[in-house]
Amino acid sequence: MNTTKNREKEKRNMAQQVTKSTMIGELLQINENIAPLLLNIGMHCLGCPSSQMESIEEAAMVHGIQPDDLVAQINDFLAKNE
Repeated sequence: MNTTKNREKEKRNMAQQVTKSTMIGELLQINENIAPLLLNIGMHCLGCPSSQMESIEEAAMVHGIQPDDLVAQINDFLAKNE
């Protein structure tokens, strides 16, 4: 039984991983509590309609952040806040 629970937990964790191509709007739907992390690194335009269709990679580049580093931070946050 524990093995089944572990597999279910792994599936949930995998489902919450994002990539550079994940849209900001999609990211906020996955976990809206990610907003403070994004705001703290200078992404103050989260409510703008155009930012919702921007990928994490595009948003990172506009704000002078390494996309891979941002994705790692986000995935770390999601893993800790499921």
